[in-house]
Amino acid sequence: MQNAIREVTPLLEDNAAVLGILMIVLGLVFYTASLENKYVVKFYSVIPPLLLCYFVPGLLNSANIIDGENSPLTGIGSRFFLPACLILFTLSLNLREMWNLRKGVGLMFFTGMVGIIIGGPLAVGITSLFAPSVVGGAGPDEIWRGLGTLAGSWIGGSANQAALREILQPSQELFSATITVDVFVAYIWMAFLLYGASKQQRFNAYFNADTAELETLTKRMDQQQKANIRIPETKDLVFMLSLAIGGTGLASLLANPITSYMEIHFPELEKFSLTNSFFWLILFATLIGIILSFTPARKLENAGASKMATVLLYMLIVTIGMQMDITAILENPGLFIVGIIWISIHALLLLWVGKLMKAPFFYYAIGSMANIGGVASATVTSAAFHPSLVSVGVILSVFSYAIGTYAGWLTAILMQLVSPG
Repeated sequence: MQNAIREVTPLLEDNAAVLGILMIVLGLVFYTASLENKYVVKFYSVIPPLLLCYFVPGLLNSANIIDGENSPLTGIGSRFFLPACLILFTLSLNLREMWNLRKGVGLMFFTGMVGIIIGGPLAVGITSLFAPSVVGGAGPDEIWRGLGTLAGSWIGGSANQAALREILQPSQELFSATITVDVFVAYIWMAFLLYGASKQQRFNAYFNADTAELETLTKRMDQQQKANIRIPETKDLVFMLSLAIGGTGLASLLANPITSYMEIHFPELEKFSLTNSFFWLILFATLIGIILSFTPARKLENAGASKMATVLLYMLIVTIGMQMDITAILENPGLFIVGIIWISIHALLLLWVGKLMKAPFFYYAIGSMANIGGVASATVTSAAFHPSLVSVGVILSVFSYAIGTYAGWLTAILMQLVSPG
């Protein structure tokens, strides 16, 4: 994607100063979000911190204080922070625990994922029947490209969304609009699920739910959490960064020759993004993380590997936000309709399966948010039910991070097939 050339010089051109501003924004958001002032709490109950981490840098870019479109920081974010955080997220993947969860919450999780994969193409197809221009476009402005990045966010998280942005190459305007749809539709849905957590007995009565398995799960997770958590030492932090950055370097080393080979021998696979070096970078970074999950490195999660990954993720998010044009959604407000139809299909499929299996409302909520919200939102949602259940949200979210880029890419290809024109 070619960067735009600005006609007006931005106020700040020094890259170190721009990075400093972005980190200050990140610090202020997290500091104010931790305050207990009732007005601040009420503000953040409506405007989540994640949204501000996208939109404050976007405001700085739109006001020409910084030039996000041409900054080298965006490349650093996508090529270093992103694969590094994916490695740290996935090294804690516990496939044995995933298998133990398969019959209850695991089934709801995979149902939610299927709802996103089929919901995207269905939403595009339905919208094309009465408003084909909303889901049309050409070149980098083809709507499926932007919605493909949304699929990555809704089957994984912001890291997967950023990966698919590099793979699918939507225009900056389309990506900005898609982020707006992502944040507002996803957080309205999350607000409903958090409300449901406070009324879970009513929902459980509606589902005629059997809560015995959930009670056993809560007890098991509580015991595991107390037994394993520890205060990180300096060596733990060094190990985390060495694996994350070293793994990123190895993934890049493997990705480049494969990309060249694919470009020379299989150029027709370009439409599936298989000649894109970033696709292979993310593929190998994720695989490295999964391989590390079978080694003693997985114990770094007890010292906070996923927290380190979250720090890198938020550093990535502000570098993405600095490229945003916050007015872009005004050019195609119909995208909100697509997003609402899409998430409604996801919700209805979960509702149907939940009724059939008599699932507790927790399974419904975390089966959705472990996909749509990623680790951060899944953690918040799990904690709203019981603090010991946070581990369940993390396990499922890590798995969604591991496969989110690939499932999102599949969803994008399906949306491409049903797009008009």
